[in-house]
Amino acid sequence: MTRLYNDPADFADEMIDGFVAANQNQVRRVTGGVVRSTKTPENQVALVIGGGSGHYPAFGGPVGQGLASGAAMGNLFASPSAHQVETVARAAHRGGGVLLSYGNYAGDVLHFSQAQDALTAAGVPTRTVVVTDDISSASVAEKQKRRGIAGDLTVFKSAAAAAQEGYPLDEVVRVAELANERTRSFGVAFSGCSLPGATDPLFTVPEGRMAVGMGIHGEPGIGETDVPTADGLATQFVEALLAELPDGISQAEGQRVGLILNGLGAVKYEELFVVYRGVARLLDEAGVTIVEPEVGELVTSFDMAGASLTLFWLDDELERFWRAPADTPAYRKGSVRVAEQLDAAEVEAEVEVSIPDASAESQAGARLAQLALEALQAVVTDNADELGRIDAVAGDGDHGIGMLRGSRAATAAALTVLEAGAGAETLLRRAADAWSDRAGGTSGALWGVALTAVGTELGDTAKPTAASVAAGVLAAKNGILTFGAEVGDKTMVDALVPFSDVLSREIAGGASLAAAWTLAATAATEAAAATAALLPRMGRARPHAEKSLGTPDAGAHSLALIVTVVADVLTAHSATVPAAAAHRDTTLQGDPA
Repeated sequence: MTRLYNDPADFADEMIDGFVAANQNQVRRVTGGVVRSTKTPENQVALVIGGGSGHYPAFGGPVGQGLASGAAMGNLFASPSAHQVETVARAAHRGGGVLLSYGNYAGDVLHFSQAQDALTAAGVPTRTVVVTDDISSASVAEKQKRRGIAGDLTVFKSAAAAAQEGYPLDEVVRVAELANERTRSFGVAFSGCSLPGATDPLFTVPEGRMAVGMGIHGEPGIGETDVPTADGLATQFVEALLAELPDGISQAEGQRVGLILNGLGAVKYEELFVVYRGVARLLDEAGVTIVEPEVGELVTSFDMAGASLTLFWLDDELERFWRAPADTPAYRKGSVRVAEQLDAAEVEAEVEVSIPDASAESQAGARLAQLALEALQAVVTDNADELGRIDAVAGDGDHGIGMLRGSRAATAAALTVLEAGAGAETLLRRAADAWSDRAGGTSGALWGVALTAVGTELGDTAKPTAASVAAGVLAAKNGILTFGAEVGDKTMVDALVPFSDVLSREIAGGASLAAAWTLAATAATEAAAATAALLPRMGRARPHAEKSLGTPDAGAHSLALIVTVVADVLTAHSATVPAAAAHRDTTLQGDPA
């Protein structure tokens, strides 16, 4: 279990701060992650990688000369936000464009794609190559759906070396895509891992058994067997990977491969070397030549007991890049010419955005929104452990800590701008940005979209009304639906859709905001409870579908908790309206000041 931490919600940030302090000659802290602290030639393509924390040395460890230009680092097992990716990319960009590369997980795809759109719109040429090396996570026919695990390194290393040689962005993309196509990985696990502050592991494997093909967050693979000997595991690894050769390679004999034997956290180097002994022998017998193998911890999962083997099928160009020197905190190869340190002023800083003028009516709405955020944070705090437990049944168990980080950040950011005179739109937009940044992951993105949508409808000058709140919730629903989830997929959407529908219906019928919100919250609560009978069809819970039966979706449950306490806030701060007039009054009633 993870033993050393302060506040679990601060673990990722404190880890990054300590990592940077220990490696100041190679990395520098920026909003959202780290970038190189050394100078990079002008017009060189910047490789920006990233993902959730908890996998060190991924993703900050490979930042440095000869490898990544920067890394966006999210919460524990949660993707960085789009804003974090964008700010890291801006800090790393040197005029040659940006390549974003990361493992193929839903939250990462969502946030990195949004960041790419923002960078492109700002005039920064940006491309993406997603790593899909885990052969156990999907069939050859659907290899675009495969997860990215330890094979991240072969793609990152190839792209970075191509950029170092001066390849333009299109060519760096070509190299990265080829490296991904020629990389195959296969992993196993003997036990689960635990997040800081958690008393139980995210998942378990029966004593004496081995999960075959398990992913780095506990995603299931293709089965379970008795734990083999080291030679037996080497045989399973090699047979699985030689059974699927990349396109363009007809037989293994005569081929050259880069190799990574990766420990996931609790399987130590001595054990890995014993396994490697068997792997090397088997590949030699198959006529495969190993080029500069890596044996150690390259992508971990806290204290997970497990290992994976990656084969990187080389051609002359890829072999040159695999052998190219690099000097980073976690990965060193060959000898690089030490670059000059980058002056702190040369790293692009974020520009503080001014607070727009707001009407008194909108400022009153902002005060009520702040009270709602404070109530939201309180209910999330009270239920964070339970939300994590629910999420761990079929997911990676990070929903509670993600919601805690997001709600805390949103409330703090909102209070800051409220005290500066912000209106409802500005307050909710700042809260949305802070939530998305601090929470990361899919839920961070969804709550960022939701708060932004409501704020946009309320504006900073108009007097908030029940109708504008309902329109904002409708816009939030529609925005979240664009991410692909539908009612019945066992996601937050299952509670959000009935909440929005009932809210709009009741307000259109003349109900006050408080009354309509209360009825909508009841509908959301009932819908969230009903997700216990559903099988997940999206996200990391999808492969664990059967395990989740009988347990509600964590995202739907947290939404129901939140809208219920917001109903209490609205009720407590509604002005008294004569019953006969209530059907005509759609104004957001009462000034909470």
